[in-house]
Amino acid sequence: MATALVIGASRGIGHELARQYLQAGWRVIATARKPADCDALAAMGAEVHVLDVTNVEAVAGLGWKLDGEHLDVAILNAGVYGPRHDGFPVQADFDNVMHTNVLAAMRLLPILAPLVASTNGRLAVLSSRMGSLSERHSAIGSLYRASKAALNSVLIDTALTFGRDGVTCVAFHPGWVQTDMGGATADITVEQSAAGMIHTLANLPASEHAAYLTYDGKPIGW
Repeated sequence: MATALVIGASRGIGHELARQYLQAGWRVIATARKPADCDALAAMGAEVHVLDVTNVEAVAGLGWKLDGEHLDVAILNAGVYGPRHDGFPVQADFDNVMHTNVLAAMRLLPILAPLVASTNGRLAVLSSRMGSLSERHSAIGSLYRASKAALNSVLIDTALTFGRDGVTCVAFHPGWVQTDMGGATADITVEQSAAGMIHTLANLPASEHAAYLTYDGKPIGW
């Protein structure tokens, strides 16, 4: 049975990724911060671990719990947008966004990559088109943009380190999705976004080089 790991599956896209993989007959390992969310995931059939991605001890503990696993797909979904204004950033906002979106990836991806390498699998992060440097035409959401550009850099480094071992690395733009972050007027549903990423991962050729793609497989310029 194929195994998928979804980091940050309490709600929105991460929750839907876990649900669709379970529906397809996969074994799913999922994480969430709150016990109630973990209970809901367990009721769906997932194997659940409590995880706050900003807690270094918790991240290290997850690595110990996953020791020996063989992951066909691992998806780092946890992330925050941060302040909606673009004024002078305060330290607390900067730390929250960068620790959640970047530092967590720097800690988690080296733990997950060897487990994905064991299956020649796929390692994905939920980035955003807003993190692109070459396709940027707006400065709105500058702190979020900076964090996603940094996340892309972490993923590229992960591919350089583990790509030769069989890990195919992907940074996804999930689309403008109807979630708490995207709002009710966004273009697509969580079901469409998750289904697109699952299909793209399933059909993505193996590569030592990181890819930057929309949820439905269209390339984005770094």
